[in-house]
Amino acid sequence: VDMGAKLLCLFLASALVAYYVYIPIPEGFEEPWKVMLIAAAFRAATNLAEVADQLGLMHHVEALMLITTVEYIAPTSDENVTVMDTQFNNVGVRLYLPRKPSDGLRRAVVYFHGGGWCLGQAGTKPYDRLTRWTSNRLNAVVVSVNYRLAPKYRFPVQFEDVYSVTKFFLQSRVLSQYGVDPDRVCVAGDSAGGNLAAAVAQQLLEDPEVKTKLKAQALLYPALQSLDLNLPSYQENENKPVLSKSYMVRLWSEYFTSDSSLREAMASNRHVPVESSHLFPFVNWSNLLPEELKKDHVYTSPTYGNSELAQKYPGFLDPRAAPLLASDARLRRLPLTYILTCEHDVLRDDGVMYARRLQAAGVPVTHDRAKDAFHGAMLFVLGPIELAVGHRLVNRYIKWLNENL
Repeated sequence: VDMGAKLLCLFLASALVAYYVYIPIPEGFEEPWKVMLIAAAFRAATNLAEVADQLGLMHHVEALMLITTVEYIAPTSDENVTVMDTQFNNVGVRLYLPRKPSDGLRRAVVYFHGGGWCLGQAGTKPYDRLTRWTSNRLNAVVVSVNYRLAPKYRFPVQFEDVYSVTKFFLQSRVLSQYGVDPDRVCVAGDSAGGNLAAAVAQQLLEDPEVKTKLKAQALLYPALQSLDLNLPSYQENENKPVLSKSYMVRLWSEYFTSDSSLREAMASNRHVPVESSHLFPFVNWSNLLPEELKKDHVYTSPTYGNSELAQKYPGFLDPRAAPLLASDARLRRLPLTYILTCEHDVLRDDGVMYARRLQAAGVPVTHDRAKDAFHGAMLFVLGPIELAVGHRLVNRYIKWLNENL
């Protein structure tokens, strides 16, 4: 009996592991087993966090934060880069200052990490690596911002933090303190950080106090709108690795409130009131996506929600949270732009539509479409699971910066 019970336990445990690890991976992914393991690890983490939340132990974001703290590393300088944590305008930043001598003034990148506005920090291993490499390979000053996070802080706090750091850094006395060329500064970010970078670049255009203009913006698989959460990319990639549709809806709603009624309305795509119908052309994918991405999807007009949600949480209709809602007149003045989109990502169409709108407004855009990648692929470049596609994407991003900044 004892042996049978052990075998049964082993069988059940194996079945559970297999259930967790095995998910159908789309054709065209290299290293599918690695992708499966990454997806399983993310699922396990989010499910554990969900259980902790349901049991009333802690908010699911706090539980995920606990899991991600193992990834934290203190500021560590090396032979190429001096690294330190400090504050700009009372907001925490991690600074990367190259040690190589420079002929003249250096370039600079102000970087905003991803994590759905509620996770991540400049000091986690993947971000520390990315910003350190950027600094070393471009011989550039990198400012990586530790903005405050949801659920403790809601929109617009995240935006205000990254904006105040960028504005502080762009002052001529600060740029000269770090030996930075005022004509060669870029904002960049991935995912929620790409959202913040796009919003900062737009807001700087309206700010008479800022004399220094950005040279470029680099948006890595950015989230750019929360108006239509049923784009073809949301439908096709609903359960793809790392970022499912339901989790993205959760992150969007968490950015504005813990009120579950917003999340439920967003999940059924019924959160926009009829008074905001004038915003839909900005995110109408039937006009903004190329034919190959429309496939056999049919555009349906939105089902309007009640006005109450938009009155309580106006953030989701605000261009500072949804940069795709900016007018064409505003887009026209934006700097040189790099946009990376991943084929197997719910956020793919946000980036594609923004690239299309910027091009139509006359902004020089490099739109890098990674056919073989999923959301967050750039973060898997070292550590327990390395992906060749991650390395390729990092190299393409840094190469673009090197050629354009």
